[in-house]
This record gives sequence, C-alpha cells and structure tokens, in this order.
Amino acid sequence: MSLLDDIQSIQQRDPAAPTFLEVVFGYNGFHALLFHRLNNAIWRMGLRALARFTANIGRILTGIEIHPEAKIGERLFIDHGTGVVIGQTAVIGNDVTIYHGVTLGGVGRQDQRGAKRHPTIEDGAMIGAGAQVLGDITVGKHAKVGANSVVTSDIPEGKTALGIPARVIGGDEVARGYGMPSRSEMDALVTTLDCVMEEMKHIRSALDIEPPCPEEKKPAKKTAVKKSG
Repeated sequence: MSLLDDIQSIQQRDPAAPTFLEVVFGYNGFHALLFHRLNNAIWRMGLRALARFTANIGRILTGIEIHPEAKIGERLFIDHGTGVVIGQTAVIGNDVTIYHGVTLGGVGRQDQRGAKRHPTIEDGAMIGAGAQVLGDITVGKHAKVGANSVVTSDIPEGKTALGIPARVIGGDEVARGYGMPSRSEMDALVTTLDCVMEEMKHIRSALDIEPPCPEEKKPAKKTAVKKSG
C-alpha cells in the first residue's frame, strides 16, 4: 500500500485525467484517505479519543466521514466525495470506487453493540452517487450499485443493483457505468412500450375515443357546405 499507488489509480480511473499535482492538492477523496490512514493507526494504538478527534478534523476539511476503525483496502477511489459516510465496521476491498453522497451505514438497531453492523464492499465494486448501503451485507466483487439506490441485502459478484429497495437487474457484462440499465435492457423496455402503445391505439379506435396526444389525433373530417340559392 503506497500513496503513489493511490495517486496513479485516481489518474487512471478519473475521466478528467488529472495530473499528479491535481490529485495531491485538489482531490478531497485522496485527502480523506490520508486522514484515515493516520486515524486508523492512532486507533490501533488504543488512542481512540484522539483518533476520533483527528477523524473529525478530516471530516471538516474534506466533507467525507470515515470512522477510524473502518478497514479500507488499496487504491480506493472516492470521486467528488462530499457527503460520503463510512461506518465503524465497514470493510472495503481493493480498487473500489465510491461516488459522492454514499453511506456505508448501519440499520440503527440497539442490540448490535460490538457486532459487525456495516457493509463489506469487495474488490472492484462500484457504489453510485447517493446510494445507501446498509447493514452487515456484502457487495460482491465487481458488483455495481446504481445512483440513489438503497441496498439492504447482498449483491452477488459481478451483478448490478438499482432502485429502492435495490434489486439485481443484470450482470457486469451488460451494465453500463454508474450502474444504469444496459442497452439491451432498454431496447427490450422500449419494444414493450411500443407494443402497449399500439394496443392502446387499437382500443381507442374500436371505442372511438379521442387520442389524448395532439400528434395522435386524426385530421378533422371536412363537412360539406351547402350553397345557397
């Protein structure tokens, strides 16, 4: 584990292709990792109050809250970062990507003191912006969580989950970046909607119902004008 690996990983994975100095001076996700490594070392020395104090300083300066006891692997990329919360018993593997507003949290039960109550994020997983991953669950290797999803159960390796509550929609081979539906899934949805719209047209025609959309309305029939005299 080295700072150079972290910096190079951010350079490779950020579409903005930042320079070395941009990462060092301008990336709050990188700064949060620096604070966490210090805080985690202090925590393991038994100086818990000091670790919590320095962690709070890191939160104020970066906008990212990471508990000193959380276990974080190599090359974590926290993109944008503001609003990220990583709980005490969370475990994060290597090469994980987390976007802004993500919570790796517990479920607020009072009987979990001393137990693992935060998620495990395995190697290569991606958590989209605003997602809430809650409880002692596992997001498998290279799995993806879509933006603003709420995850309360395990996500298998290589799968993508979306929604509230999150549901698995497909594998990594069909999932786009940020955990959105794949092209084939969207094509199937569009085809289904086309069929539904066609059926509705037939029903309206049979019942002689005026189409609700102006573009669907039939041209008005011309009425014959009687000539006087």
